[in-house]
Amino acid sequence: MLRFSKSKIIATLAIIIIGLLLGVPSMMSPEQRQAYLKAVPSWVPSWLVPSRAIVLGLDLQGGSHVLLQVDESDLMRTQINLLRDDVRRVLRDNRVASQNGIQTVPRGVQIRVPNQADRERLMPRLRELAQPVGNAMLGQTGNAALAISEAPDGTIALTYTDAGVNEKVRRAVDQSIEVVRRRVDFGGTTEPSIQRQGADRVLVQVPGLQDPQKLKELLGETGNLEFRLLAQAGATDVDMLPMRDAGGQRVPVERRVIAEGGDLTDAQAAFDPQTNQPIVNFRFNIRGAQRFGQATTENLGRQLAIVLDNEVVSAPTIQSPITGGSGQISGSFTIEQVNNLAIMLRSGALPAKLTIVEERTVGPGLGRDSIEAGKMATYVAGIFVIMFMFATYGIFGLIANIALLVHVGLIFGLMSVLEATLTLPGIAGIVLTIGTAVDSNVLIYERIREEIHAGRSIVSGIQAGFDRAFATIVDSNSTMAIAAVILFFLGSGPVRGFAVVFILGILTTVITAVTLTRMMIALWYQWMRPKVLPF
Repeated sequence: MLRFSKSKIIATLAIIIIGLLLGVPSMMSPEQRQAYLKAVPSWVPSWLVPSRAIVLGLDLQGGSHVLLQVDESDLMRTQINLLRDDVRRVLRDNRVASQNGIQTVPRGVQIRVPNQADRERLMPRLRELAQPVGNAMLGQTGNAALAISEAPDGTIALTYTDAGVNEKVRRAVDQSIEVVRRRVDFGGTTEPSIQRQGADRVLVQVPGLQDPQKLKELLGETGNLEFRLLAQAGATDVDMLPMRDAGGQRVPVERRVIAEGGDLTDAQAAFDPQTNQPIVNFRFNIRGAQRFGQATTENLGRQLAIVLDNEVVSAPTIQSPITGGSGQISGSFTIEQVNNLAIMLRSGALPAKLTIVEERTVGPGLGRDSIEAGKMATYVAGIFVIMFMFATYGIFGLIANIALLVHVGLIFGLMSVLEATLTLPGIAGIVLTIGTAVDSNVLIYERIREEIHAGRSIVSGIQAGFDRAFATIVDSNSTMAIAAVILFFLGSGPVRGFAVVFILGILTTVITAVTLTRMMIALWYQWMRPKVLPF
């Protein structure tokens, strides 16, 4: 029956009012929002005060657009070094010596083992390094990542195949996306768009950031941190690396890595209390703390090289064992460099260097024009829909129009809670939901008209109209929701922005078109007691 209890009416109105209030901060400018939050009394709990606002996308508020490409040569240089270490480990475990050591060749390494028996014992272990390309867990395997060849003179060559190189690049792009996302988020930006573009590129869009140079500095460094020892006189197996404090002069550094950036659990920018110079305080995990403590205990009096992206940023002398699992990085840093270094260390190292192949800045002026155009389209669409509904259904059309306004307000409220990004396609989604939102009302009203024409009373016809149209409304909105969900998961950037708005519009449509409209019609009937249908 068309009866709503007081508790149900209060609950419905409370939900709608709360939803509308959640969208209020999004209607304010940043300055107005700050003033509004400051005006809230301190005794009011923060969770009671709507404070979240919709984030405007790059196309609405401007920002920085940077296209990055994985440096394949740098990536393969790193992979070849790792392969060399693996081959060295295999030789050591099998007690086989390589004549002339491990030589680096394009895309791989080679060793020379003249003894046939040694080669027969060694080859099965080397073939274990040649993993197939693909996901073995899913049964997807293809060509081997490494090609292993054996020459008559005992030379064994391990080289990466084309499939292996492509797989390394693909994984590097996936890892780079996650590292870039953590770096940009740590930088205090909001809702960046970070996605793969092509086989070896990453597209980064940061709304509101008008200085792409800051973004380039944050993403331009690999962030590969290593703790090694400065090599002593006569030492072998060393790298000659430039030293920042010595003006770029190269110093010998042992290749053995004591600990690396992956062993860090935290890194924070700070100031040295003695020199008042910017530093980075860091903390190791258990594994890193043990290795670092053991190395500093065994090498008292030696210099510890702190190597960042193959540059020695500082080389302090180990004066006492460092067993607490923490330390600091000091050098000729500015405050901004220290902040960027702390961000890089917390977010992890990039698997390879990223080179910038395209950059541009989207000015806020274009965003303002887009917002004004979107507002105009929304107003025009809303006015025509409201006029049509009122002209066609009279008082019932007015009720549908009230529900439509609440529907749009709830979309903004939900987007504010989720801190969703509103893009230009998102505005198009709002305009589209304005048209589709009244579809449910049209279905209900036409069903009511049919039931009354079939001989039912007004009360019975209204009740039957809502009940029998409900299944159709659910079915039609479900099919649209499926399409919107597919757009969200398979789309990217503006497409996902459109999908988010459309999904929220579908959810609020069901609430306003069924529950709110039904409640208003029930209250209208109880008040007016009409004898005939008003349309």
